[in-house]
Amino acid sequence: MMLQISELYIYPIKSLGGIAVKQAAVTDRGFEHDRRWMLVDENNRFITQRQVPEMALLRVSIENEGLCVTHKTKNDSITIPFACCSANREAVTIWDDNCLAEFVSEEADNWFTTMLGIDCRLVHMPDDTRRQVDQNYAPAGAVTSFSDGYPYLIIGQATLDDLNSRLDQALPVNRFRPNIVFTGGEPYEEDRLAHFVINNISLYGVKLCGRCIIITIDQDKALKGKEPLKTLSSYRSKNNNTYFGQNLVHKGEGVISIGDILHPISLNYDERFIIKTPV
Repeated sequence: MMLQISELYIYPIKSLGGIAVKQAAVTDRGFEHDRRWMLVDENNRFITQRQVPEMALLRVSIENEGLCVTHKTKNDSITIPFACCSANREAVTIWDDNCLAEFVSEEADNWFTTMLGIDCRLVHMPDDTRRQVDQNYAPAGAVTSFSDGYPYLIIGQATLDDLNSRLDQALPVNRFRPNIVFTGGEPYEEDRLAHFVINNISLYGVKLCGRCIIITIDQDKALKGKEPLKTLSSYRSKNNNTYFGQNLVHKGEGVISIGDILHPISLNYDERFIIKTPV
């Protein structure tokens, strides 16, 4: 069955609300603007919804002059210019990685601190910072932005439908923060996509995505629950991790759009990628 892109998302500021887009430009480290900004604490360590669920209520839109960030319930907003004019650069930490980032502005720091009720600062990844992905899974030279580990996450609509058929209440795809959603194929088809091509851009499935408590946070209310992690862990766990979606790296440049076709080149048969899913 034909595999076709049905939804595309970018997340300009790590762990804030995503933006549904009709097309996305492919850069050296993922989709343009995707996770090029991030909030850090007083130790320059990344902050996510894992610690601060209310980050889900900060919605981002792309304007001509930059990012517009609005708190869903507090009706307050700020504009973050695309071009960072700060010369203040320091190392920041994402998991076990350290990379150089530039602080955006005192105004931005104060706004996010007020909105979230925690001390935090906003940083931007400059073009000359190159954060390599884990070479235990991906080829040398592959880089990413402030993502957890890889430039892209892909999920099949059939995969989400299968999960929702097991839940008492169906969940939207925004719980899982994908970049690419596609129709066609069987549930968990993305697990097997070792290499596929979209518009002459090669994408490679390098690691199943281990899921954390963020998928239990309602992205409209910023409230935590038990699902879908409880149900997923009953049939999508391996080596003490629960998996949903596939991480990708790429080669090539261009634009990816809704409606584009995924052309599979090779499939994964590596045991790391095989999880037996009950019918």
